[in-house]
Amino acid sequence: MRALDGIDLEVKKGDFFALLGPNGAGKSSTIGIISSLVTKTSGSVKIFDIDIDEDFNEAKRKLGVVAQEINFSPFEKVEDIVITQAGYYGISASQAKPKTETTLKRLGLWEKRSEQARNLSGGLKRRLMIAKALIHDPELLILDEPTAGVDVELRQEMWKVVKSLREIGVTIILTTHYIEEAEEIADRVGVINQGEIIIVEQKKELIKKMGHKVLSVELQEEVKDIPDSLKKYNLIIGSNKMSLAYTYNLKEKQTGITNLLQDIKDSGLKLKDLKTEQSNLEKIFVTLVKENN
Repeated sequence: MRALDGIDLEVKKGDFFALLGPNGAGKSSTIGIISSLVTKTSGSVKIFDIDIDEDFNEAKRKLGVVAQEINFSPFEKVEDIVITQAGYYGISASQAKPKTETTLKRLGLWEKRSEQARNLSGGLKRRLMIAKALIHDPELLILDEPTAGVDVELRQEMWKVVKSLREIGVTIILTTHYIEEAEEIADRVGVINQGEIIIVEQKKELIKKMGHKVLSVELQEEVKDIPDSLKKYNLIIGSNKMSLAYTYNLKEKQTGITNLLQDIKDSGLKLKDLKTEQSNLEKIFVTLVKENN
C-alpha cells in the first residue's frame, strides 16, 4: 500500500503554506520524506535547490521541524535543552548561549530559562519545541500539526507565535486538520487526500473560486412549508420556522438574489431582515475531499 502517490509540490521562499488533509491522508508521510525521517521509494526532494539525497547535511541545516510529539527531556532546564540542540548543528557553546537567549526571548521563554521543562504549561512546551527547531536559523520551518490535541485558547496563542515567525523571513509549511488554523494564518493551501494532492492554490483565490454565500432571510411570520413558487431556489427552513436560507455561488449574478427576494414578496411572505455569510475554507475542504473519495 502506498502512503503517497506521485505527489508534486513546490513551496516558494517566504511562503506560508498549509497542507490540509484528513487523518491518514499522507500529511505526516510527506513531512517525513522532506525531513528524511521516512525513506521514499522514488522521486526527489530539494530544499532551496539542495537535493537531500546528494547533500543531506547541507539540506538539513536549512530545515527546522516541529514534530507533533514533545521530544525533549522533561527534567532538563529550558535553556539547556536549546543549547544542546544547537550543538547538534555544530554551533559552539560560546555561540549557542547568546543565540539561545535571543531565541527564547523571541518566543517569550527567557524568564523560564532555568525552569525544568516539565513545569511549563502546554503552550510553553510547544514554544520550546519551536525554539529547538529555530536555534540553527533554518530557512524552512515545518510545523507538523503543532496544535493537535490542544484546546482552542492554546491554539490561538500558537497562531500568534507562528505569525511572528514570518517577520524574521522564515518559510513555513504547516500540516493540520484544523481548517480554521489554515484559514487564519496561511497564504497558500494544498489539500491532500489518500496520498494525492488534490489542489494547491492561494487561500483567497481558492475561497473566491469555490466559495459560496448563504443568504438568510428572516420573516415576520412563522413558516412551516416553503411555497411552491419558491421551491426552485432549494431553500431551507430554519429551526425557528421563521427564516429561510438560500445558498448561491459567488459567481452568480446579483439578479438571482433579486429574483428570490421578489418571489418571496410575491408569495405573500413578509421580510423582517436578511444577511449574507460567505463560506469558509472548511466547507471547501469538505467538498474537495468528498469529490475525491
